[in-house]
Order: sequence, then structure tokens, then C-alpha cells
Amino acid sequence: MPGIDIKDRQRRCVLPFEALPAEVRLLRRAAAAQLCQWGVPTASDTAQLVVTELATNVIKHVGEGSPATLILEWKRERLRVEVHDKSSSLPALDVSDCDAECGRGLHLLAAMAVDWGTAATAMGKAVWCENELGPEVTCRRVERAVLMLESYQSIDGAPRDALVSRRGAGLREAAVELISDLLHWTASCGFDPDDVLDQAQMRYEAVPDIAA
Repeated sequence: MPGIDIKDRQRRCVLPFEALPAEVRLLRRAAAAQLCQWGVPTASDTAQLVVTELATNVIKHVGEGSPATLILEWKRERLRVEVHDKSSSLPALDVSDCDAECGRGLHLLAAMAVDWGTAATAMGKAVWCENELGPEVTCRRVERAVLMLESYQSIDGAPRDALVSRRGAGLREAAVELISDLLHWTASCGFDPDDVLDQAQMRYEAVPDIAA
């Protein structure tokens, strides 16, 4: 994933892919993992359904194996899912043909989304869908943790692009290093690291599991 930008609760992730059934499955998983990392795991089910429909439409109407790009964009209370492909043919929602096999995907998107549309691009077209998130879906603890870990990663002096490219495993390793450094700091201040860990564990267990 080439990039993710964070500013005032605005985040963006770009995922190039090939229009293949196996790639669609991987794309769903990547989208779910990204939303979990952003702290909005409850938006995953709807987002995965939208991703499946948009990516499958590329396979059906542009061609299997065609290059395409998925963009996830979280702006405040909305999640935008957008797929770019090389075809300049814009899809249209035909109300009179809502039962046709080829038209069900767009009707499904229109029913789920608060807004959706298509746009011509320099390379072809984009089909996008926006869903309401609402302030309650955000896990503030996860959001704070992601921001802290991304800042902590940058301390090692690695280029930003390199940090982004290893985001999945890299954030896990950064979490381990951060916890280790915090325990060293705790001991250096004369506190009991085990006592701090026990208190942190109790607070963690007191909060409902966001993945449940």
C-alpha cells in the first residue's frame, strides 16, 4: 500500500490490484485490516461488501486481469470506497432493469450508500461509494495507539515511504519496542514495571473488545 495520510481525522489508503477473483478476496482482507488499524473495525463488514461489488464489476465489465486501484478514504464521519479502472465506459443505474443480473451491484451500492457516483478520469473512470460512519464507531484508544506508533516508528530515521510499506508487521514491532521502552522508563523512575503492567492489563480488560 503506497500511502496513508493522517490529518484531522482524515486518512487515505491506496491499493493497486489486478481484477482477479483471488485478488478480490485479498482486497477485502486488506480493507478490513486497514479499517481496524484506523480504529473503525465496525465499518469493516459494509466496506468489504462495497469493495467486493466494485472490484467484481471491474472483472465483469472491464476484463479479468485488468489493472485497477482501490482507494479507501476516511473523512470525519464518512468512509469513501473508490475503484479506478482503465475503462472510459461509465456505468448507469437503470431503474427499469433492477432485476437484471448485471445491474444488481449498482442497486445494492445505491441502497447501502449515503452517496455514490462515477467520474471520468485521465486513465479511465472511477466508481465511488460513501457510507456514514458516525462518531460512535471510532475506538479512541486504537486511534491514539496508531498515531503514537506511527510517530514512534519515525524516530528510527527510516524514510516515510519505507515505514508505510511495512505498516502491518512494522506497527506490531513498533508496539513491542514502545512497550519495552516504557517499561525501562518505568524502572528508571523507581516504579515497579510489573505493577504498571498489571494496571494496564486491568484497564484493557475493562474495555469491551472492539473486534467482538
